[in-house]
This record gives sequence, structure tokens and C-alpha cells, in this order.
Amino acid sequence: MAGAAPLARILRSGLEESVHLGHVAVCEASGRLLAWAGDPDHEAFVRSCMKPVQAAVSLAAIGDGVGLTDREIAVMCASHNGEPIHLRAVRSVLRRGGLGTEDLRTPADLPLDRASAMRVRTEAPLFHNCSGKHAGMLLACVRRDWPTPTYRTRNHALQRRVLAAVRSMSDVDPRLGVDGCGVPVHGMPLRAVATMYARLADPDRQGDLTPTLARALAAMRAEPYLVGGRDRDDTAVMQAAPGLVMKEGAEALDCAVSLEAQIGIAVKVADGGYRAAGPATVAVLDQLGLLAPGVTAQLRAVHAPSVLGGGHPQGRIEPMVRLRGMRTSLSR
Repeated sequence: MAGAAPLARILRSGLEESVHLGHVAVCEASGRLLAWAGDPDHEAFVRSCMKPVQAAVSLAAIGDGVGLTDREIAVMCASHNGEPIHLRAVRSVLRRGGLGTEDLRTPADLPLDRASAMRVRTEAPLFHNCSGKHAGMLLACVRRDWPTPTYRTRNHALQRRVLAAVRSMSDVDPRLGVDGCGVPVHGMPLRAVATMYARLADPDRQGDLTPTLARALAAMRAEPYLVGGRDRDDTAVMQAAPGLVMKEGAEALDCAVSLEAQIGIAVKVADGGYRAAGPATVAVLDQLGLLAPGVTAQLRAVHAPSVLGGGHPQGRIEPMVRLRGMRTSLSR
């Protein structure tokens, strides 16, 4: 097994203070490994990077006739900041099923966005970054007459359908655990995660989820702010590069797919330090030729964010990742 590779370093006043190690896998929809850093077989829980697939399963159960908007579908795919625009979208999804915020089983939390958190008095399930995903799952249960109080449990009809979709999209039988929001979480090698993301762009490998995966990805592209929000890496990348769909996950896992090239990318920071994930992911996308000229500079706040001292920039977080196995740009 290969060891972890350097992904990013922290420079302060010219001194290298820290180095984050990790792993990268780049795959095409067939599962062929195209490029890597560290160990592409490193196993990780997919965490919130699974949300486009989970949302597609919920959309399939919801069916036609509900008329969900792009904003509502995007927030179902989101790890949102809890800004007012996100909370309105979550409430809207719930109302379509005659549901309220009291039906959410997300843990009580504060908004991730600092300005939004300062405006609330107490933690609440609505503010949890996964509340959009849970609202979509609850609406699916109402539409299918499945029980709502137990929608998070592993043996619930909805979660069994999610597991079947994960197996089909990744070609692995995942390790199961419990995610931070309480629903099942799926663990697998990074190359399987990258393969699954590549298949998000390949209708021939999506089975019955083809129409709903297309809706989920279209909504994420149309409303990237609903997927994350202010100062969020995935929102910034999708705004700057419309041909990419990117999703952040807990413990510093970033995943992306090039819809044109049908290439999936999974980047995992070994120590879970998310400050290294954005710089490493943008560097990987750049090395693969998936960013148009000038986009990397446009994404400077993600690619090389400042290190502050006394409230002023004193250095930066600098990507160090170097892909192996890649002989030429993979863009098409």
C-alpha cells in the first residue's frame, strides 16, 4: 500500500509551518484509474460527497408532479451554510410534503456561516448543514407512504434504495456506518469514489437513476450557492467552472466530476484538515487540464488562501500535490 503524499503546506512569513498529507484518485466511468497521489485504494467514508446520489434516490421516490425548483433540489444536495436563502429552500421542500421543521431528525446545530449563526439564539435541526438532504428524504417518504420518524435507519425502505444505488454506482459493497447527521454513511476505496463521480456524467452507467441524477446535477450547476454558500469551496469552483460539479464532504474529502470529460476526482486529506482540501483539489483540477485559462487565478481564495497574522496576510496555504500516472491533459 502506498503512503500518503504531500497535498498542501502552510507558509507563514516564509517558514513552512505545517504539511498536510493525503490521497487522490482520478478515474473514468469504467473504473480505470487515470491518475493518483498517495494511495488511490485508501478507504474513506464518502460523507456528504454522497449527497448527489442520495438526492437522486429521493427524487426518484418523490416522482413527477411535485414541481421541485432548482433551488429546492440543490439544497437537497447541499451541505449548506444555514444562510437565509438555504433555510427558505429547506422549508419549501418540507412544505411540499405537508411537513414542518419539527419532522427533521438532523441534530440541533448552528449555521456554518458565522454571520448567520450570530443572528440565531439557539441550535435547531433546521440549521444543520444536512437539513436539505433530510427534507428531501422526508418528502420522499410522504410521497411513498413510508414511515417518516425512522427515515434515518439502515433498514428503512429509502436507505435500502440508497445502498443499492451506491453499490451500482461504485461497483463495491461499501462499509456502513452512521454519518454525523444520523443517516447511513458509506465507506469505500477512493478509486471507487472517483469512479462513482465519473459515472455521474455517464447516463449509460446510472441505471434507473439516469433522469433524477441529471436533475440533481443540473440543479447544482444552476444554483451552486444553494449547495454551499458564502466562502465555500464547492460553490466557488462551480461558479467559476460551470462544466464541473463539486461537493465537499466532512473530514476533508472533496469530490468533483468533469461532465464533458466524464472524469471523477476524489481528494482526501489524511488528517481531516479541511484547509488543505480546497488548494489540493483546485491543483488537481488544474493539472488535469479541467480548468480554463485564468480560472485558477480566479479561484485564488480556494487555491492559495491567505494565512493571517494580526488580521493581515502573512503567508498562504500552498498546494503541493503532484499527480502520478498522468502523461497528458485529460480534458476533452
